[in-house]
Formats: sequence, structure tokens, C-alpha cells
Amino acid sequence: MNLTNIHHVAIIVSDYEKSKDFYVNKLGFSIIRENYRQERNDYKLDLQLGDCELEIFGVQNPPKRVTNPEACGLRHLAFRVESVPDTVKELEALGIPCEPIRVDDFTGKRMTFFADPDGLPLELHE
Repeated sequence: MNLTNIHHVAIIVSDYEKSKDFYVNKLGFSIIRENYRQERNDYKLDLQLGDCELEIFGVQNPPKRVTNPEACGLRHLAFRVESVPDTVKELEALGIPCEPIRVDDFTGKRMTFFADPDGLPLELHE
């Protein structure tokens, strides 16, 4: 087997336009392609960040995400940044609150969490 890297991660969002604005205009992902799928009555937005893609599916009335207790499956997405404090300042200036910065017990690097419009946990990690 020759797995080389992660090609993409897919998420379902409840408000397509709000999530598109969040990931593109606030977090800086670039749009690869955007399609309305009439047969499914949803949108599929493919975004690029470095070598990885994020697929966003805008679906009407998806079930709510389980938060506590955490359910099996995707726990969070983590983004590598050069400076967690600098990135937190940028996010907070955009009105995106972040948890207090802490040090990862295993890597010794600074980290914190924030959330997308649907409450999906997103991590910043140096």
C-alpha cells in the first residue's frame, strides 16, 4: 500500500453561504470549484489549503452535530500555524472567539481551539 497524504476532508454545513464566507473570506481557503447539485438540492464547494482540500456540502436541515459526550468519528480539524497568539489576534479581530492558548502535553507546542459556524471544533497548532 502506498498512501502518501490526505487528499481531502469533507464536512456538511447547515448554512452554505455563512460557511463559505467563514472558510474563504475569514480563514483564507481558495475556491477550486463550486457546484450546485440539482439532483440532491445541495451545494458542493471544493476548497484548497496547502496540499489538502476541504469539501463543503451545503445540505438543507442536516442533523445537529453531537458534542457532549463526543461521538465516534471526526473530532476536529487542526491547522498548523507559525504563531498561535498572532493567529488568535487575527481571528478575534474577525469576531471569531478562541479558547485560551495552552501548551500541548505531548508536542510542547502552543495550541488553541475555535469553531466554525456549525460548531465544528477547529484547532490551531504550532
